[in-house]
Amino acid sequence: MTGPAPQANSTAGTTRDAPPDSAGAGSEESVTPAPKPHLFPEAPRRERAYDKSAVDAFLERARMEFEGDPAPGGEPHLTAAAIRTVAFPLVKGGYAIDAVDAALARIEDAFAVRDREAAVAAIGTQAWVERARDDAQVLLDRLGRPRGRRFARAGWLRFGYRTDEVDLVAERLVEYFEAGRPVTVEQVRGVAFRMQRRGYREEQVDAVLDAVVDVMLAVR
Repeated sequence: MTGPAPQANSTAGTTRDAPPDSAGAGSEESVTPAPKPHLFPEAPRRERAYDKSAVDAFLERARMEFEGDPAPGGEPHLTAAAIRTVAFPLVKGGYAIDAVDAALARIEDAFAVRDREAAVAAIGTQAWVERARDDAQVLLDRLGRPRGRRFARAGWLRFGYRTDEVDLVAERLVEYFEAGRPVTVEQVRGVAFRMQRRGYREEQVDAVLDAVVDVMLAVR
């Protein structure tokens, strides 16, 4: 913080600093702390975005747990899956959603590596690989079902994910598991579907895609 502004000297046309005792003996200058910098860019004022305090609190909790500190308040320890599914209130003047989501993806990757290393240390590499293979087979059995029958449908007059779009993603994931077709974790995380009446139930599709990400993170 800068000191007091120079005082004008009207007689000499120059400037000078105020005398040190001009405010009175023993007085102390009031210092206003600098504002804490934001972790992420702010969204435009009219856009709804993630609540800053909620994001900051969650990231601080993630930092503490990743560094080995116990979970605050007896809360369950964070996992990669918990980071992927965290939700924040939407407010005006909050953090830009895309920036926060990108950071959360990186944090999820770091937690997935930590979880994998801990599991390998506990059960051994072979057991870990076999477990990942079993999980992949369960997903393959679901994703390999016939078109239009991969997931339960939403009720009458209700909306769900468009079946043709979900089926297309499912077929690409089958090719990933069976033939090694290139698919990235980021592509699975970012997939989005339009809605239709009596489409696939959202919660079922989302749960399977989350499980796909878990397997991909486990083996990469």
